[in-house]
Amino acid sequence: MELFKKPNIDFIGLRWIPIGASVVVMVLSVATMTIKGFNYSIEFTGGSLVQVSFPASSKVDVDGVRKALEAAGVSSEIQSVQGERPTFILREKGTDTAAVDAFVTKILDALRKSYAGVEPNLDRKDVIGPVVGKDLRRRTVWAILLSLLGIVVYVAYRFENPIWAIAGVLALFHDVIGVSGLFSFLGLPMDLLIVTALLTIAGYSISDTIVIFDRMREKLRTTRGIPLAELIDSSINETLSRTIITVLTVQIVSLVLLFAGGPVLRNFALAMVVGNLLGTYSSIAVAAPLVYEYQTRFGGRRHK
Repeated sequence: MELFKKPNIDFIGLRWIPIGASVVVMVLSVATMTIKGFNYSIEFTGGSLVQVSFPASSKVDVDGVRKALEAAGVSSEIQSVQGERPTFILREKGTDTAAVDAFVTKILDALRKSYAGVEPNLDRKDVIGPVVGKDLRRRTVWAILLSLLGIVVYVAYRFENPIWAIAGVLALFHDVIGVSGLFSFLGLPMDLLIVTALLTIAGYSISDTIVIFDRMREKLRTTRGIPLAELIDSSINETLSRTIITVLTVQIVSLVLLFAGGPVLRNFALAMVVGNLLGTYSSIAVAAPLVYEYQTRFGGRRHK
C-alpha cells in the first residue's frame, strides 16, 4: 500500500526550516519546564488515598461519582475498582492529617447528598509520604536515562556508526521534551501513566528513524557516485508511505482514546497524539538531516 506515488520532496534542501522549528520548540519547552515546572501527581509529591464503596445493589458508576464531587467543588483523581461492590479510589495531594480528614469528610458528604438513601462506606484512608514520592521520581528519571542509553547502544551497534545513534536519540529527545513542555505549559498532571506515554513515544520515534536509516545504509552499500543529499532524500521519500501509514494507525487509536476514553485516559491519549506527530516529524525532518550535516562537515562523505 502506497499513499504517495514516487514522491520527490527535497528534505535536505529544506532541512533548516524544520531544524529551526525544532530548536524553537525545544527552547520554549525547556524554558516552560524551568520557569513553570510540572504539576506532579501524588505518586511524586506525596498525598492521600481514599477508598470508598457502595452496597452491591446500588447503581453507582465512576462518572456519577466524578460529577457528584465536582458539584461539591472537589477535584480529585478517581479510579474505579472491579469487584462485587461499586468501589472507587480517590487521590489528593497533601499529607497533613487535618487536611486529609477534611478531604474525607467532604467526599462522604458530597456522595451522601448525591446518592440519597445509599450510604457510602470508607474502606481505607492511606497517606503516601514525600519520601516515597522522591524515590519514585528518582526511579523515573533513571528509567528514562537508561532507556535512552539502551537506544544509543543498539542503534550504534546496528549501523556501526555512533553519529547515527546520537542523531536518532536527539530526534526522540526532541519529541519527549516537546510533550513534556506542553504538559508543563497547560499544567496537566504529570503521573506515571504520562511517563509510560513518554517512553512509548520514544519507542515509536526511534522505530521510524531506524526504518529511514536502514534504507540509507542499504543505498550506501549498493550505490556509487550518488550525492549524499540525493541519497538521503530518496531514502526518506521511499519510506514516506510506510511512515505515514504507521503514524495514522497509532493516531486513530490515540484519538479514539482522547475523545472517548474518559478523563482517566485523556491526558495519556493527548501525550500519545502530540508525541506521535512530533516523532514522525523528527524522524523525517530532523534525524536524517543531522546525519547529513555531520557527514558533510566532519565525516568526509559524499557532498551535494
